[in-house]
Order: sequence, then structure tokens, then C-alpha cells
Amino acid sequence: MIPPIIHEIEARSAINAVQGMPFKWSLNPYKGCVHACSYCYARAYHTFLGLPVSSFESQIYAKINIAEVLRSELRRGSWTREHIAIGTGTDPYQPFEGQYRLTRQCLEAMAAFDNPGSVTTKGTLVTRDIDVISDLSSRVDFTVNISLISLDRELLRTIEPGTPAPASRLRAIERLSAAGIRVTVFLAPVLPGLTDKPEQIEDVVRAAAEYGATDVWAGTLRLAPAIKEHFLQTVQEHFPNLTPAYQRLYGDGAYTPTAYQLKVEGMVSGRRRAEGLGTRPAAPSAPRVTTRGQLALPI
Repeated sequence: MIPPIIHEIEARSAINAVQGMPFKWSLNPYKGCVHACSYCYARAYHTFLGLPVSSFESQIYAKINIAEVLRSELRRGSWTREHIAIGTGTDPYQPFEGQYRLTRQCLEAMAAFDNPGSVTTKGTLVTRDIDVISDLSSRVDFTVNISLISLDRELLRTIEPGTPAPASRLRAIERLSAAGIRVTVFLAPVLPGLTDKPEQIEDVVRAAAEYGATDVWAGTLRLAPAIKEHFLQTVQEHFPNLTPAYQRLYGDGAYTPTAYQLKVEGMVSGRRRAEGLGTRPAAPSAPRVTTRGQLALPI
């Protein structure tokens, strides 16, 4: 992959209103993402900058003042400490977060104001911030969401080439859980023909449970305009036998048929119940014994 160009910019706002989602407010310390997930819906945001969706992993924007702006917004009398979802439009724990520390600074600001929220990531750098996340989650409702759609390392190298290996993400789940932090695994998006076999879904849900996650959430692939063309190029290049199936499933739309969505939801729900997820509390902040040795991972 070509090294990204990182542009340092100043944010005018930190907390953004969101519609049509289970949360009302989001925060993204960066624009663009070096994880380069070919299916990522957030690629469309680069078109607002006048850039092609293919530039999402090569043109990165770091909002260097975002923590300062966030603190200003959190201290407003009109702010009522509602849930803030971090990482809805880009991954907040990309490798260069190690240099910029913008996500950590935002978490520290939320901790200072006892503000609830969540952070969603594929990045294992989240474990660096166990101290501040543990402190925050001990006082308010806070969850770490780890995105993991498959345990097949070679597949992920093709469709999300910049992400940490599945084994690394599972170890991050284990470390967070052992610190008493609630972790949900995002098995989303489920990719037709690539990650939707019952045994594939079972493996991810079982691994999530064995490494300490408290729940798994899943959703099927949505292909909005521009994103559809970009992802289908990947399918055509690497999985040409699936191209006709995608054309049938999606047609001119962005969603798979309802029957397919219900089938996937049913498979995930069944495995969640079998593993006791959704009702499991976060682990206490103490060493924890897992059964991961019984799990054969293709990683």
C-alpha cells in the first residue's frame, strides 16, 4: 500500500448530530482510514471533500484541535451528557493515533465530564488506553466495539488489507475484558458469499465469547452508490465467480433482500443465545482464564 498523506486540520465542532442511528451524537478525530476496507460505507464521506472514494485510505485528515473543541462543547450548560459514539466515520485507532493521541485526548475529556459513550475500532491500539477507558466505564455507561467480520486472515488481507489480524483483535478483546471493560464484537457487515456461511458466523461468535466479549452485533452489507462500484471492483478482481450473485442480490439498490437479512440475523441470534451473549456482564478487573485453547483459528 502507498503511504498515506496526512493533512493536519482544525475542527470547528467535535460532537456531530446523527440521524437514523441508535445513537444521537458522534465524534471522529480523523477523516479517512488506512485500514482500506473495500466495503466501508464511510468512503462516501470523501466525496464531500471533492475526492474519489478510492482516496479514503491515502488522504487522511487529523483534527488536531478536536479534544480542545470537545471540552468546550462538554462544558456548555445546554449539553446533557448524552451518549457519544466515537469512530462512526473513520477508525479512531489507526496506527498514527500512536503519534497524534487525538482519540485518547477525547476519551480523557469525556472522563473529565463523566460523559457516556462508546468507541468502535478494528485497531488494537485501543488497548493502550485501557487506563482511561477503565476509569470512564467504571463511572458511566461506556462500551468498546471491536469490528471483526471473519477469522480468515487471508480473506481479510484481500478485503480490508490495512487491518490488524483477527488473532490480534481477539487478544485486544481479551485484554479489554480482563480490565472489566464491556466489549461488543461488531460482525458487520456480513458479506454475501464471503463471510455468511453458518460455520463462519459460528466461529466468530464463539471466538468473541471465548475471548470475553459480552455481546455480538451483526448487520448485512449495504452498498450505497459509489461504494457499490468500488466494492464490486474488488469482487470482480478477487472473487469473479461471485459477481453474478452480487448483481442478483443488489440489483439497482443498496440492500440485500429482506429474506436474506432475516436469515443472517437468525443465524447470529441463534449463536448469541448458544454462547450466552447479550446477558453476560463485563469481567471484573482481574486475571481471567479463557477456553481459547480449544478454538482452532485460521489466523
